[in-house]
Amino acid sequence: MSASFSRRKFLGASLLTSAGISILPGLSFASAAPAPLFQVAHERVRLGFIGVGRQAMGLLNNFMRIPGVEVVAGADVYAIKRERFALRVQKNLTEAGKTVTAPKLYEDYRELLQDPNVDAVVIASPDHWHALMAIHACKAKKDIYLEKPLTFTIEEGQLLVKAVRENGVVLAVGSMQRAAVNFQTAAMHVQRGQLGKISQVLVHVGDNPHPKPYDLSAQPIPEGLNWEKWLGPIPSLAFNDLLNPSISLNPEKNETAWGAWRWFKETGGGLMTDWGAHMIDVAQWGLSKDRNGPTTIIPGSTDQPLTYHYADGVEMMITKFDEGRQGVKFIGEKGWIKVSRGNYDTSISELQLDKAPENFSFGAHHVDFIDCIRKRKDPIVPVEIGHSTCTACTLGNIAHELGRPVTWNPQTQLSTDAAVNAKLHYAYERGYQLS
Repeated sequence: MSASFSRRKFLGASLLTSAGISILPGLSFASAAPAPLFQVAHERVRLGFIGVGRQAMGLLNNFMRIPGVEVVAGADVYAIKRERFALRVQKNLTEAGKTVTAPKLYEDYRELLQDPNVDAVVIASPDHWHALMAIHACKAKKDIYLEKPLTFTIEEGQLLVKAVRENGVVLAVGSMQRAAVNFQTAAMHVQRGQLGKISQVLVHVGDNPHPKPYDLSAQPIPEGLNWEKWLGPIPSLAFNDLLNPSISLNPEKNETAWGAWRWFKETGGGLMTDWGAHMIDVAQWGLSKDRNGPTTIIPGSTDQPLTYHYADGVEMMITKFDEGRQGVKFIGEKGWIKVSRGNYDTSISELQLDKAPENFSFGAHHVDFIDCIRKRKDPIVPVEIGHSTCTACTLGNIAHELGRPVTWNPQTQLSTDAAVNAKLHYAYERGYQLS
């Protein structure tokens, strides 16, 4: 704990000015322990969860361990997942020796947003729902923890940024690498010029990074799943269990795979947004490109990977390197740094960590969100940064889909190419409106 605290103070002093982020003093980033992550008692924060699938279960466990946080409501279009959520909340309360109260459950998230007992929401829905749910939460004056990627389309992100600022809510994006010491160390050294001028950044998000057209066969819609509400604004698709993996409560059986909606262009952005929202985020952070972005995106070919060019001449390539982990490698005139979950290495001996990176834990990221609610300040990853990261990821998919280089203006958030601008959004269906 003392070594981690020392590292934390060091990183806090160096990164607060260079990256404009909030550092979490006094917190260890080791694997989650049974004790609470945050030891100072504050006023309570009452959370509602929107989307209570596999990702939400991990988020729930972390948030419920923060003193003063109460989970009071949950919404999902799948009845069995709502029931599991309620049971998990009550189980956590029992194990913590607290008074057991059942959360209110809703099929329609808009009813949860009308609940005056909900102060803030955790949104862990499929990507195509992120923008509408978050914008509606802004209008309901609820603070928001929003899973990455920020939005499904670039225009959605532009409007969400506006909604957050107009309504004065706190929005934290789930790009939790920024709360890990090894990623913070890498970003700090790059920003401080200790690699010299950066010429190239390698980013690995996984093999076959782009989404594919939806090709799953139709299966019967399970009892208790409101499929029309799951689809929401997107065009009609045949239900398949891979999109919404089945679970059972007696006997208990949780999801054994992530929802496959993330791999299809109708419902997700493939690995480009699924892991790019983590690793492209770290790359742009280190390059001091937060709230900025690339100017040219060249699709991959047999000779070259997908490549981003920035106005200052830096090149970022989406490609596998070394061990093939999802990660980032910064290459400068003096040497390199590479970083991934649980790993950190550099060619410059004095830039090495003083100990091996701890096992990756993102509990501190959630503590930061709650702390920012109480202090009414921006979190480590505010909406503008989530949007610039998500934009870069999505532009990679647009270039791939068009099959040619595309241009982008990070300031106007438009392209000189009409075909690119036409892909910044899509026509919502079923009467939904992006407003």
